[in-house]
Amino acid sequence: MTTQQIVIEVPEKVLLAEKADASSFAQELCVLAAVKLYELGRLSSGRAAELAGMARVEFLLELGRYKVFPFEVELRDLEMGHA
Repeated sequence: MTTQQIVIEVPEKVLLAEKADASSFAQELCVLAAVKLYELGRLSSGRAAELAGMARVEFLLELGRYKVFPFEVELRDLEMGHA
């Protein structure tokens, strides 16, 4: 998979407030962006999972943590083991 690097400037005070280092905060930003883009219907669950750096099933299961729930079709896929 080919990737592109995007640089985002984050004030140090934000990292301190989040009690996070740059690496873990960057990973969380990717997950948050993936969840929101999925919720808005701009990314499929598969593409959102790629952005989040996790498997599709893991991403779908993680959505509840953010109060976002998979679409009906994806829930059926998970139940039937097709994910």
